[in-house]
Amino acid sequence: MIDILFAALAFFAITGAVAMLLYKSPIYAALGLLISVISVGGLFALLSASFMFMVQIIVYAGAIMTLLLFILMYLNIEDKDLPQEPRRNFLIGLGIAIMLPINALILDTVAKMPQADMSIVEEGFGGVKEIGLILYKDWLIPFELISILLLVALIGSVVLAKKRKAKELN
Repeated sequence: MIDILFAALAFFAITGAVAMLLYKSPIYAALGLLISVISVGGLFALLSASFMFMVQIIVYAGAIMTLLLFILMYLNIEDKDLPQEPRRNFLIGLGIAIMLPINALILDTVAKMPQADMSIVEEGFGGVKEIGLILYKDWLIPFELISILLLVALIGSVVLAKKRKAKELN
């Protein structure tokens, strides 16, 4: 049963990603992204990573996708506003042609690996406490550096928005 569920979630994740590439409408592309994000959340649930499942569904599928869809609807982008992509299908085909041998190599390498123990993980795997302990013990410096990077990006976006607003007023 879990194998069938995994295959279905993987199929939906790939289908959503393909939909993002193929749809010209930004709303439909965002909905394809939403399908992929929800499917990846389901894969986290299959791995018994409850915290990652909740974050994926609440933050990405809920908050970020809602924000993205509201922005797209607010901008009211029409087909004439989108850039022309005359070689779009050729480039997608070229990407597929390049990735197929790479994926075949990866699948062949994975198939040749020795079988790992696939038993159920111990209690507490993927929980908030365990992730927090690892994050603040083993990964404290990278975590703080990423926090500083995000703060600098936020300040930069505010400065750029103020410059644009001041330029529009003049």
